[in-house]
Amino acid sequence: MLVERGLQVRNVNIVGEAYDIAANYLRRSGEIPDPNAVNETLLEIIVQQFYAGDHNKIRLANHAIARFLAAPGI
Repeated sequence: MLVERGLQVRNVNIVGEAYDIAANYLRRSGEIPDPNAVNETLLEIIVQQFYAGDHNKIRLANHAIARFLAAPGI
C-alpha cells in the first residue's frame, strides 16, 4: 500500500512506524473499530505530513491523531 503511493523504501519505515503508533492509540481509545484493517484516512494524513517535510515519527503520529480526531465524520 505504501509502495503504491510512491514512497521510497527508506521512508516507508518512518511512515509505517508513525502509522503504527497512531493506529494503536486510536484503536485502544475506540476511535478505530477494526484492528485488522488499515485506516486509509489516518494513513493519508501521515503521508501528507511526510511529504510536507515532517520526518519525525512521533510528531507525525501525534499530528495525525489530532487531525483524525478533529475531522468530522470519521
